[in-house]
Amino acid sequence: MKKNTSKPALLPSLFCNVFGHNYEVTKKVTYHVKEYTCKHCKKELTTNGNGHLTELTPKFREINSILEYIHNKRLLRLSRQQSFNNQTAFSKTDLQISA
Repeated sequence: MKKNTSKPALLPSLFCNVFGHNYEVTKKVTYHVKEYTCKHCKKELTTNGNGHLTELTPKFREINSILEYIHNKRLLRLSRQQSFNNQTAFSKTDLQISA
């Protein structure tokens, strides 16, 4: 006997066709680029270069992963630079007080 597997997927897509998608943020790539997934039909979208939502294809998935890597690397570099600046600011004030 053949099982009908299309019925469970039909109901969420029907819901989205009638009421619209209910997207939630699943991943924050950068401050401006995010990945979204519909709660009902599991459709995945991302923000493109113009700020519009686009389907999350393998190409956009790869772009987002590289963008996330660069963004995290930059945040790490900036946090190290700020901590270094804070340390040098304290040592300069210590020198002025002792002089």
